[in-house]
Amino acid sequence: MAGLTLASRFAGLARDAVCSRVFGAGPLWSAFAFAFLVPNLFRRLFGEGALTAAFLPRYTALYEKDPHTARRFARTVTTLTASTLIILVLLGEVALWIGHRQTVAASHSERTLALQLTMIMLPYMPLVCLVALLGAVLQVHGRFGPTAAAPVILNIVMISAALAPLALAGSGGGQDVSPSLEWAVHLVALAVVVAGVIQLLWSILALRGAKPSPTREPTTTHIEPVGPEVRSMLKTMLPMLLGLGVIQLNTFFDGLIASYPVLVGPTIFGDVAYPLDLKSNAILSFTQRLYQFPLGVFGIAIATAIFPALARAAARAAGDDGHAFRQTLIRGLRLSLFISLPASIGLILVRLPLATTVFQGGNFEAADTPRIGAVLTGYAPGVCAYALIHLLTRAYYARDNATTPVRISVAMVVLNLILNVTLIWPMGEAGLAWSTSLCAWIQVIWLGARLRVIDTHGVFRPVFSAIGPLLASSAIMTVAVFVVQWALPVSYMNGWLSSTTELLALACAGIVVFMIAAKVLRQPELGWLLSGKEDLPS
Repeated sequence: MAGLTLASRFAGLARDAVCSRVFGAGPLWSAFAFAFLVPNLFRRLFGEGALTAAFLPRYTALYEKDPHTARRFARTVTTLTASTLIILVLLGEVALWIGHRQTVAASHSERTLALQLTMIMLPYMPLVCLVALLGAVLQVHGRFGPTAAAPVILNIVMISAALAPLALAGSGGGQDVSPSLEWAVHLVALAVVVAGVIQLLWSILALRGAKPSPTREPTTTHIEPVGPEVRSMLKTMLPMLLGLGVIQLNTFFDGLIASYPVLVGPTIFGDVAYPLDLKSNAILSFTQRLYQFPLGVFGIAIATAIFPALARAAARAAGDDGHAFRQTLIRGLRLSLFISLPASIGLILVRLPLATTVFQGGNFEAADTPRIGAVLTGYAPGVCAYALIHLLTRAYYARDNATTPVRISVAMVVLNLILNVTLIWPMGEAGLAWSTSLCAWIQVIWLGARLRVIDTHGVFRPVFSAIGPLLASSAIMTVAVFVVQWALPVSYMNGWLSSTTELLALACAGIVVFMIAAKVLRQPELGWLLSGKEDLPS
């Protein structure tokens, strides 16, 4: 499963690498990125977030007691989810159709394209949420592979759609909308929905292969016995939605603000020039892939893996005065810092060769690479912060305290919006990234302070004691990367092969030197990673 998850992340990078070269960082991909915002938000919030997180423990508990009731519970939740989302899609399609007619009459080509693509991709929303829900059922039955492979299907289908019309796409992915490329981006949007159908069929077939399978139970309309469980799940889902969804909501609002030139035009408040342009949303979308890669592979993975241990330790807190809970949380925080802090610094150090290697070529203009580098510099500090947020939020959930993370998350979403509309004026699209990272660190400090006051004492002293050696190792890594970059006879400015060589050299040098420095400075986190050592310093 870990291999499939990593493969899906690389497939996502490959997808954006292909699309950047075919469509460039222009109005075409800005319109596509806007259209993908809503289904992608639902995928992350409900499909991969609150819905499955609230559903999974209840289905597991019911299945242990009574498989028959558990299967009816799963069918009820699936039916409720599908019905609700289909209604939302129908309402959304009607609203989009009305907006599209008005836009065509106004001859606004970029807005027309954005609304067309949104209308095409909106049906992906219920499909992907159902896929995630069925994936949760599969996990209970010990089938992890199909769920991990589902994102790979999406990426492969999108890559195929982007490459298929390449011979007809021509050029011109910059500021003018090329008719051939416009046709191609419609094909990619349609491929998203096709991929959703394939993912759903894949999950259904996998579920039928599970023994026993919920899909083999006779259909029944009598849902009263599972009604209380469904209502309880829905009540649990709302705080989880807000507590875990702040990064998704912030990303969503970032995209909306960056889409203003596509949807409205180049001016605001009459004749005042808007600080972003038709490329901004495409730049933002491509850059988000780069910073979310290490966060998804390492940061969220650590928080997810340690959550069951936190829950078990919290259940035993009365017997050991919370010692096991504190030690488990200390371990998780130190591991998250040990991985995510150098990752944040590393993204900044290799930002330009990384952007050149992944995106530059074809219709992606070299002048857009520094813009991605500037945005990545803003997002990179947030990698470390969001890794800690996922862990701290789960610590609250393990203590049956969902209220505090929700309140803090709502405050951060509001603050992020305020900073967004403020920082874009002096910093352009990079202001959106800096706003996200700044809010993330404020959220970390707030969550940590409230956790210390409300639930846990003695957690942060050993965590703070690890920061000094970690900063020293990171500083040594930074110096090593600068030395290698100075000594290299190649540069990212000399083409794809040179940028790839530079990226590999800098990344390898940074990783090796950091690990050597951590070993010399006797940082125990390195041992925990390499040998699974369990003891923690007091």
